[in-house]
Amino acid sequence: MKKNIPRNTIADVARHAGVSKATVSRFLNHREKLLSPQIAERVDAAINELRYVPSPMAQALKWGRSKLIGLVVADITNPFSVAVLRGAEEALRKAGYLVMLFNLGNESERESAALQALSSYKVEGFVLNAMGHDTGALLEAASQGKPVVLIDRLHPGLDVDIVALDNRHAIEECCRHLIDAGYGELMLVTEPVGKVSSRMERKQAFTQMMADAAIPGVCIEQLQNDSQALIQNLRQFKDEARAAPAIICANAVITLQVVAAAESLGWRLGIDVGLVGIDDTPWAPYVGPGITALAQPTDQIGQLAANCLLQRLGGLDSPGRNFRPQGTLMIRGSTRGPGISADNLRKRENSENG
Repeated sequence: MKKNIPRNTIADVARHAGVSKATVSRFLNHREKLLSPQIAERVDAAINELRYVPSPMAQALKWGRSKLIGLVVADITNPFSVAVLRGAEEALRKAGYLVMLFNLGNESERESAALQALSSYKVEGFVLNAMGHDTGALLEAASQGKPVVLIDRLHPGLDVDIVALDNRHAIEECCRHLIDAGYGELMLVTEPVGKVSSRMERKQAFTQMMADAAIPGVCIEQLQNDSQALIQNLRQFKDEARAAPAIICANAVITLQVVAAAESLGWRLGIDVGLVGIDDTPWAPYVGPGITALAQPTDQIGQLAANCLLQRLGGLDSPGRNFRPQGTLMIRGSTRGPGISADNLRKRENSENG
């Protein structure tokens, strides 16, 4: 078995070059003008021969700059989190920063631990898609002078930038599309709302939309790994519906659970029940007749959050800003219309295009 090779230190470089540690330090901190060309060349050769790499943490402690950004996500298994992370990481990398990721796994009690852990690495700022429960921990981070940018979820009492989907517009788009397609009774399925602002906004928008449209609507909160309760709720919804029923899923995690439940109930998506989900995914076009989905501009959200943080790191001092980009509805077969078969749908499309 190969043993771990000890890491060379600045002292090793100094011995190899035949100089003092202070001389090596001057070279590493780009102060070569204080050294003779011959000495600088010897130090450079020693660094290359020993493959010495300065400790980022040591440099951060010395100069107060780590070039690290802490990124906290509520649930790394949620496609939204992964997509937003990609956009944020790309923008930060181009600006010369590295991202340190902390996944909460939907465990709200880990929020404070995440911020403390990242702070110990001297991160220069935070991009947070957190649970929305531990505002105190965020206030502490902000009070240390570290800029904080929120993604998707507001935290009461925290005056910082936030980038989140225009949830009212998203729900209105989904509802209007379903109503126009002929569905007359709607259900919103969401993860437990609690104090999560994005879930609250979607539920409130759905309730208001149903009242404005004067059609029946119901909202249920779905716990993870409780498929039997979901099946029972869906069956009851469809059995009691007086008009063609349709379901809006509040995110991709819920969409997958509802698709599985509909399959076990033997329902034909788009015919027996309409289905639209918030968050488009790579698999959505290939499930059943294709899942209609409201695509969030995830790259834009991630990049915008990163740019907000870079502006704050650059000295921008203004009240917190609220950015709300809108999503795009991707229409597929799961909302083809009640009682319309795939063959009839193709005939109708051919007729309309003919």
